[in-house]
Amino acid sequence: MARISGVTLPNDKQIHIALTYVYGIGPKHSATILSEAKVDPTVRVKEMTDAEISRIQDVINANYLVEGELQRVVVGNIKRLKDINSYRGLRHKMNLPSRGQRTKTNARTRRGKKVTVGGTAKKVAAKT
Repeated sequence: MARISGVTLPNDKQIHIALTYVYGIGPKHSATILSEAKVDPTVRVKEMTDAEISRIQDVINANYLVEGELQRVVVGNIKRLKDINSYRGLRHKMNLPSRGQRTKTNARTRRGKKVTVGGTAKKVAAKT
């Protein structure tokens, strides 16, 4: 059971895949980290030595923002956009897409479940 940057990596996966479980490390960065640490990308996590794991951890600590520190930076950037009332900040405040997607249709992920506006039901004729 290897822990890198506070994340427990799955034992049965190859290390180049398992590294992507760390927030902030994707496939490209994973390959770069493994080449800098001189570790074979196809070795399984359970077969790695402590020295290899520590080399990977050293490379990550020296060159990358990951996990909580990266999340703080991202949240800070969004907060700054909201504070200066930029267009993107306003879209974040209103919980709408901020990168130019259409919102007349679609955008359900950001806007939530569809709410039907009242007044569409047929009115019953009143007795006079």
